[in-house]
Amino acid sequence: MITQVEITHTFNATRELVFRSFTESEHLQNWWGPKEWTFHVAKADFRPGGVFHYSQNPADGDVMWVKFVYNEMITPERVVYTSYFSDEDGNIVRAPFNENWPLETLNTLTFTENGGKTTLTAIVAPAASATEEELKTFGESQVMVHEGFSGTFNQLEDYLSKELK
Repeated sequence: MITQVEITHTFNATRELVFRSFTESEHLQNWWGPKEWTFHVAKADFRPGGVFHYSQNPADGDVMWVKFVYNEMITPERVVYTSYFSDEDGNIVRAPFNENWPLETLNTLTFTENGGKTTLTAIVAPAASATEEELKTFGESQVMVHEGFSGTFNQLEDYLSKELK
């Protein structure tokens, strides 16, 4: 059974800039999430133990809240956070698209620079508390996870190309 998804993307930008794009809300709010969705930052505290809580809303759908809790942050090398769908107050709720989606996922981002370009490796896995059904759902959803992160990273690439001009 597939227990994690790995996504790798190389950006034409320094590691420091790519890292800041993930750890500063003035950057993150310009590219994170599905394309064409409205994005609102409710709380941004980028440090171990800190929280990033936001809402995103498609033009034709209901608002969706998500919360990250940062476990580790090593500037500019690595970010580890737990993410989950939440209500407006930050309480864990079931994913709106599948009630068997893991309540929490562990996300590890590693930033490696080579020749002025940065390779980001993201590993997404269900949290240790996931049930068998949640693990099965996650395994069956690997394409969705990969496509979601890849699309988001493409948006970051577009954002960085504008930032660097």
